[in-house]
Amino acid sequence: MKKKVLVAMSGGVDSSVAAAILKEEGYEVYGATMQIWQTETEDELIREKSCCSLTAVDDARRVAHILDIPYYVFNMKDDFKKEVINYFVDEYIKGRTPNPCIMCNRKIKFELFLKKAMVLGMDYIATGHYAIIEYDKSLCRYLLKRSKAREKDQTYVLYNMTQEMLSKTLFPLGRFSKDEVRKLAEKFNLPVARKPDSQEICFIPDNDYGSFIEKETGINDEGVYVDTEGNILGKSKAYYNYTIGQRKGLGISTGKRMYVVDIKPEENKVVLGEEDKIFSDGLIAYDLNFIPFDKLESELEVTAKIRYTAKEAKAKVIPAQNNKVLVKFCEKQRAITPGQSVVFYSGDIVVGGGIIEKAL
Repeated sequence: MKKKVLVAMSGGVDSSVAAAILKEEGYEVYGATMQIWQTETEDELIREKSCCSLTAVDDARRVAHILDIPYYVFNMKDDFKKEVINYFVDEYIKGRTPNPCIMCNRKIKFELFLKKAMVLGMDYIATGHYAIIEYDKSLCRYLLKRSKAREKDQTYVLYNMTQEMLSKTLFPLGRFSKDEVRKLAEKFNLPVARKPDSQEICFIPDNDYGSFIEKETGINDEGVYVDTEGNILGKSKAYYNYTIGQRKGLGISTGKRMYVVDIKPEENKVVLGEEDKIFSDGLIAYDLNFIPFDKLESELEVTAKIRYTAKEAKAKVIPAQNNKVLVKFCEKQRAITPGQSVVFYSGDIVVGGGIIEKAL
């Protein structure tokens, strides 16, 4: 009997090709799009650029028709609002810089979507992520590994996957490059073969985080810039418009090249300092997930990424109190940002990760 798989289809080339590959491999494939938009009257920007917009649904439905697979649309906008948008806003209000894509993967794609799939009698879910899942017999555990195409690897945003999630998820694109995926889309005669990738956060397609947070909260109190000694340098926008390490868009001249080195939400202050002040050699992380084992029992040497676009750096991960870890880097890292995730690797294997609480 064929195994049933529900593919999360965004209307883009990656998820479309994932569905086509799985059908060709002999799975009984179903497609579904998660409806997460918050209003019925989106502007044209959202319609065209969002990965989960109305246009995306139309594209996904067309692909499902071409592949001759059943297609569903799941209304998940309330869940998305609660788990992703509210989290995003709350973190910025706390003076932190969250990664909503990580939370969406964790709470929506690989938790709620997986539950819906199981209710429908599916054996697996699948997405168009560039990553590899393998079962290690010696460990009796599923492992998450980098994509063969390093430049497209998306394991950084998947480190929260549990053994249950990994055991029921398929990543068909893990062995392909982006160019190969587009060629496969043409081979399968998919209309999205040349569709550009979505770049922005889906619920903020114009990338104006500040305006979005102001609209959601009504908070727009003007703040102040201060130096590392506490001296007032000038007026700033509301503190949530800034992130650690930021230099551009400050709108202030001090005679020196200044960077955001700290954010004090309770005082609506943005602390500026020179470049040397944004380097740190360690951090504390919490809300941890490990994949090859359940819990870190002793010090471990890894390479670590402190943001999606960062280069990996050699580090030691050390268990700390209150289910946290201390991460010590061999070389100082630029702009370690509370709210972002730190992800640990051992070669191609994802060891795990957590949310950055503070730089040290």
